[in-house]
Amino acid sequence: MARKPAISASKATELRTLIQRHANNLSQQLQAHQRNNFPPSAEKSIRLFSPAEAAKLIGIHEGYLRQVAAEGRGVASTVTNGRRSYSVEDIQNIRRILDQSARGDRRYLPHRVDGEHLQIITVMNFKGGSGKTTTSAHLAQYLALHGYRVLAIDLDPQASLSALFGSQPELDVGSNETLYGAIRYDEHRRSISEIVRGTYIPNLHLIPAHLELMEFEHETPRALMQRAPGDLMFFGRIAQAIAEAQNLYDIVVIDCPPQLGYLTLSALSAATAVLITVHPQMLDVLSMAQFLTMTGDLLEVVADAGGTTNYDWMNYLVTRFEPSDGPQNQMVAFLRSIFGEHVLIHPMLKSTAISDASITNQTLYEVERQQFTRSTYDRAVESMNQVNGEIESLIRRAWGRTA
Repeated sequence: MARKPAISASKATELRTLIQRHANNLSQQLQAHQRNNFPPSAEKSIRLFSPAEAAKLIGIHEGYLRQVAAEGRGVASTVTNGRRSYSVEDIQNIRRILDQSARGDRRYLPHRVDGEHLQIITVMNFKGGSGKTTTSAHLAQYLALHGYRVLAIDLDPQASLSALFGSQPELDVGSNETLYGAIRYDEHRRSISEIVRGTYIPNLHLIPAHLELMEFEHETPRALMQRAPGDLMFFGRIAQAIAEAQNLYDIVVIDCPPQLGYLTLSALSAATAVLITVHPQMLDVLSMAQFLTMTGDLLEVVADAGGTTNYDWMNYLVTRFEPSDGPQNQMVAFLRSIFGEHVLIHPMLKSTAISDASITNQTLYEVERQQFTRSTYDRAVESMNQVNGEIESLIRRAWGRTA
């Protein structure tokens, strides 16, 4: 049997050069696209909300919102063509005003109280296209819009979550400005408070990502070999970093990289809850089976080394679901037969509204309804709200509150 000729050194060089050239060209074009859509002088913002939307976010009737606005009480709004609307800052201010005069157990600021531990939700899967970042972004925004204090951590070096929140790694994120800065092993480690940055939504803060996060994957093996007694192991470093700022937040949402490395294992060790996204196709489910097997094996190794993995809940979220697709319905039924109540009741529907919004680095909660066919937009938002509302119920249950 004839052997294949070895690749010559010149061919290998050509391939390396071609890949490097393509990487540089793509990076330049993406930066140009970003500058055209969001010039350096521009800042991302979120749209105004109608009285009906604002009242729903606050948790009151629209009539009561009109009454509060009519009474003054420091409530601000925007009037355009005779129509009143509210910014996210207005909605947050109304929450504070209502909370100050609330009677009984009624609360309009749903912040944690004594005895309610910080919820750290790790969103993960190592299969691309499972909707992991889309889920993380919309969940973080939903919770912040409903009054919770949220920290979103982008742990994926590809930085898709950061881009959705307006932080481009090539332009806006410098050295030591990712979570790597707070979990690194050397003398340059920083406090997490120096890394967190605000966003255009009150109560939603971000720790962006950058390729430098890969340094943690490269440095950890060396740190394990050179470890001295008392040194904190890799799997405890994210939990330690978050603990420095835990009193400032109610919920942390971590968007993990699509791989089972040291970053993901550290995020799992820090988590109080795990959300695994899955696209209901056979190849994706087969991939998830391997993912779960490897995760279980690696967590056993972490446990043997002294790590703890105690969760309030772990659930699977079906993403990019098409109700009219027969094989997908069969796959969802298959997953429910195996995992039971660990599969969330509500799936995230596949929608052109989500994909179209992402072209301009926006989420469903940011885009204007009139940019889409109304039925398409409403169906996508309803699906997203049902998913996030179910997750909010899990969080409240973990705190001992009524769902």
